[in-house]
Amino acid sequence: MGIVLAVAATNVVVGAMGGFSETRARPLTAEERASYVERDIARRWRAWPTTLVFPEEIEYMGLGRVQQYARRVGIAPEAPCAGAVDDQVASALKDQGCRTMLRATYADQTSTFVVTVGVAVMEDEEAREAASALLPVDDRVGVRPVAFPGTVADLFGAAQRQRTNWVGAGPYIVFSAAGYADGRTREAVPPDEPLHSELWPAAQTVAARIARALGEPPDVPRCTQGNEC
Repeated sequence: MGIVLAVAATNVVVGAMGGFSETRARPLTAEERASYVERDIARRWRAWPTTLVFPEEIEYMGLGRVQQYARRVGIAPEAPCAGAVDDQVASALKDQGCRTMLRATYADQTSTFVVTVGVAVMEDEEAREAASALLPVDDRVGVRPVAFPGTVADLFGAAQRQRTNWVGAGPYIVFSAAGYADGRTREAVPPDEPLHSELWPAAQTVAARIARALGEPPDVPRCTQGNEC
């Protein structure tokens, strides 16, 4: 995954170089460097292939600090923000101009848990912060799960969500919803059970790693035409 991210980041850097059209190279100003970083991060949701936004495998730490891997079950088609989240969340995203929602579902290494991760693409970081401030403090609502028939995530729906959460990175709000692969509803599970299992740590780690990759500052060229002035 690290190698793929590095290659993709390099490609984005090369593409973004077109923003500096001066005939003679000169060092970038602090303002230009900040603008470069902001533009690079903001375009990743469409510049990167979806398989890079949602890697095939994501490492997480299981109980007893045992290294585990969550595997991607499937990637959903791009969807309008309002159709991919609960109504309470949709209003906050709509007010701040959410552009689109990307979603994928993962399963833990034992196929016991399933996690849908949703990336809400906002206009900019300021809009993301404003929308985040409006999100309800309620772990029963958030991104709507994506089930994939014939897979371990076949039974994952809104009623099966045990907990939801979100984390911000750049112009993105990365949501997560976690549940059991066997179809148990939230009402059927004791409230403390998910807190004492790998379900929630795995879900948080998967979403956090996706958010971190999307928001990771790129390498910035030193000059307007590359690294040599």
